[in-house]
Amino acid sequence: MLLDGHKIAQAIHAEIKDVLQKLATHARKPCLACVLTTKHPASASYVQRKIKACHEVGIESQVFHLQPHCTKELLDFIDKLNLDPMVDGILIQLPLPPHIHLLEVLEKIDPLKDVDGFHPLNAGKVLLQDPTAFNPCTPLGIKVLLERYEIDITGKHVVILGRSNIVGKPLAALLMQDAPGCNATVTVAHSKSTYLKELTRTADILVAAMGRPKAVEADWVKEGAVVVDVGINRVEALASKSGYKVIGDVDFENVKNKCMAITPVPGGIGPMTIAMLLKNTLKSYYLRNKLQLP
Repeated sequence: MLLDGHKIAQAIHAEIKDVLQKLATHARKPCLACVLTTKHPASASYVQRKIKACHEVGIESQVFHLQPHCTKELLDFIDKLNLDPMVDGILIQLPLPPHIHLLEVLEKIDPLKDVDGFHPLNAGKVLLQDPTAFNPCTPLGIKVLLERYEIDITGKHVVILGRSNIVGKPLAALLMQDAPGCNATVTVAHSKSTYLKELTRTADILVAAMGRPKAVEADWVKEGAVVVDVGINRVEALASKSGYKVIGDVDFENVKNKCMAITPVPGGIGPMTIAMLLKNTLKSYYLRNKLQLP
């Protein structure tokens, strides 16, 4: 079974659009502010996809371009966005220029506007299972995608390949919670893990978030497992107009016939991540306006 993230994301977009249409009597729409500090084409492309999604559902959006050499200017600009009552969500597009300290930037964002879910306060709230927490978008997207396909993870062994603060760690914290769509037994593996292949073969659900193209081969996967590919790797492709193609961390063609379900790349977790960004922006709007969460 193909876990079609694009299809599920479009359904979520429609749900958000319906909610916003019912909020039409309020003074304004939710607003997402995106800040770019690099001229890298990939970052610009990611932001444009997010802006397009906002437009589709009825969320206002703004894009701000700062110079790559900025440091104090970025922190001051975040302060300005924090104080702006018309802005509900603040997204600082990553990666940042290497001279900027990431944690300093993340801590500067108002936790109630932290729709990426990277602020330390929100990270703590996720661990404490606080319903007001903003979950990072990719982990939340994985959970929601599994739920929408009615894949029960209760008591299942989930192996996560990758321990990043963006995917691996928060996903582990989310899936082990005592809550619907969770209750998994989670193992987080990484580059220093021993007997990696033997470990992944025990996974009922295998999540690949390593950043290594086609690293997960068929003999890494248990027969009938669910495979979630978070990888986004650009590799050269002479036949492509852009000169490259995007592939995942999983050897899709050789793994797809061995597993029960698998996400494609592209079209799997990527669209779900954007859909969760929209949901977090709507959640911020509700919390900041003291409205009952839908």
